[in-house]
Amino acid sequence: MYSAYIIHIELKNFKFQQRDTRDSDDKLSEIIKLSTSINLKINKSEIIILSNPQPGTLINKGNIDKVKNYILNNKTDLVVINFKLSPIQQRNLEKLIQVKVIDRTNLILEIFGKRAASHAGRLQVELAHLIYQKSRLIRSWTHLERQRGGLGFIGGPGESQLEIDKRLINQRIKKIKKDLINVTNTRTLQKNFRKKNNAFSLVFVGYTNAGKSTLFKRLSDSKVES
Repeated sequence: MYSAYIIHIELKNFKFQQRDTRDSDDKLSEIIKLSTSINLKINKSEIIILSNPQPGTLINKGNIDKVKNYILNNKTDLVVINFKLSPIQQRNLEKLIQVKVIDRTNLILEIFGKRAASHAGRLQVELAHLIYQKSRLIRSWTHLERQRGGLGFIGGPGESQLEIDKRLINQRIKKIKKDLINVTNTRTLQKNFRKKNNAFSLVFVGYTNAGKSTLFKRLSDSKVES
């Protein structure tokens, strides 16, 4: 089980801040629940109020030092920030704090990845993850090394590691999109068959952790994974 330091960022006096009637404690509680849903052990959680976000790191040096000192004295595997980080902010924070840093979007993608059960679902999650990470290429993405060695992807003369990684990602994105087209075509055939036979369909739609699987199990007495 990985351990995490959870930080909710609250912006003050910014016109671009999204309207949200919940208070900071509720927002922190939500990100903690999302984190524990993928079995993260919460070592520490806090709210950081920013009146002057830093372009390169989002949070200021004093807060970075506080987080780093805690991690040095308490074994912690990653920092989860309840905010959308830019690629530069994520990389800079990882260099300064010396542990993996993920933002809210990355956490949601991890949850989807853990829970995707169908072939199509796994493809869609992987595609979203690849597109999200394409501009980031953070050092923790070690599976690219395995792909490069095992599949024989070799860069040309003078080709930088970044260029190699981007090429690998683009190739994988292209392959997934092709596979999803095949899945869509198959589902269309199945849908037409059900429609022809007047089969009844029911769809559950809701936010992550809203209870869709729990409701489905209660109604159908199914053993589907949550």
